[in-house]
Amino acid sequence: MPKFHIWTIGCQMNKAESERIAGYLKQFGYHNTPDSKAADIVVLNTCVVRQHAEGKVLGNLGYLRGIKKAKPHLSILVTGCFVNSKVEELEKLFPQVDLFFKPGAYPDFLHWAHKQGIVSKIEKSPPLPNQPAPATFVPIIQGCNNFCSYCIVPYRRGREKSHPLPEIVCEVKELVKRGVKEVTLLGQNVNSYGHDLPENPTLAELLTELNQVDGLLRIRFLTNHPKDMSPELITAIASLDKVCEHISLPLQSGDDEILKNMRRGYTADQYHQLVATLRSTIPQVALSTDVIVGFPGETDEQFNRTLDLLEENKFDTVHVAAYSPRSSTMAARKFQDNVPIAVKKERLQKVEALQTAIATGINSQLLEKTEEILVEGKRKGKWFGRTRNNKLVFFESSDHYLGELIKVKIDKTSPWALQGYCITN
Repeated sequence: MPKFHIWTIGCQMNKAESERIAGYLKQFGYHNTPDSKAADIVVLNTCVVRQHAEGKVLGNLGYLRGIKKAKPHLSILVTGCFVNSKVEELEKLFPQVDLFFKPGAYPDFLHWAHKQGIVSKIEKSPPLPNQPAPATFVPIIQGCNNFCSYCIVPYRRGREKSHPLPEIVCEVKELVKRGVKEVTLLGQNVNSYGHDLPENPTLAELLTELNQVDGLLRIRFLTNHPKDMSPELITAIASLDKVCEHISLPLQSGDDEILKNMRRGYTADQYHQLVATLRSTIPQVALSTDVIVGFPGETDEQFNRTLDLLEENKFDTVHVAAYSPRSSTMAARKFQDNVPIAVKKERLQKVEALQTAIATGINSQLLEKTEEILVEGKRKGKWFGRTRNNKLVFFESSDHYLGELIKVKIDKTSPWALQGYCITN
């Protein structure tokens, strides 16, 4: 019985694309294995947004080279943002790889599978899983047109290309028939959805359509760009009952000069005003954000402005990373990476310490409260799920709750998760 193994690193879009690739391979008669040594096909779905992620990719490629020497029939496939336009160079550098294909380029993958005799008939679109998770990802727009100076994504995933609205609605309806209760709509810049389609549908219009799908309980979407968060979209979030009160809104920096050099398209004050609008329009909203520390030229004073903005706005979650120059990006070409690594680490730790204190305070307010969660699965013997505003909750029970909406009484809080017990009869 042939087996496949998929290794995925990076964003939710990668995770969604790995699910699609797995769907194809299962359709071809392959079975999933967690052991790459036992696989006949290994797929690496890669990320190079940070140097650390790229290092893991290179480490895996070296590891698989050794496996292939002992197991010549092993097929190694690489996709994700590691795959650039210079495929011939990659093939010379990594001869152990049988196929490099760009993110979402399923036709290239299928053409290879057809040539290998793995499949006789090429399907036009990736199959949906027969038994999907209760909460799953649905890509709605690929690529990005923003070209933030530090970001490699537009160079690897290309310009924005939206999926037609009727196709998305059809896919979601089919997923719901198969047991899905919650969908997260994905895009590198999800707010830009539809501008490239003939009918110019908006994300707000898509949310409105999906809100009418029977059996669908929750809708999320990410990643948002602050400059593209329209009043129409904010109104839709506030008014549509299935759209969850959780918004990912990357800040990146609280200093205007750094934001300008990052080519973010907004000022710190404009961002702050947007947060105020969101909180006044959607009182229960939970906000998460992303921050980059140590961008070229960042001074202590500029970094402190970021800290001040984080302290003032008190986000539920902050994802922080030290600046990592990426070849081909504007920042790598234009600016010297002149903030010492030690300073970057110190600033990263300061953000993490501040956010730990903020999240501790926010989550402690939920102690003894009852929260509704959608149960997504089990970890270490405990059921887990998320609230509408994306709080991770764990509880113990011998009963079966997968895919159910249940009430949980919170009896323990931390900055990262909540613990409780089921009170649903």
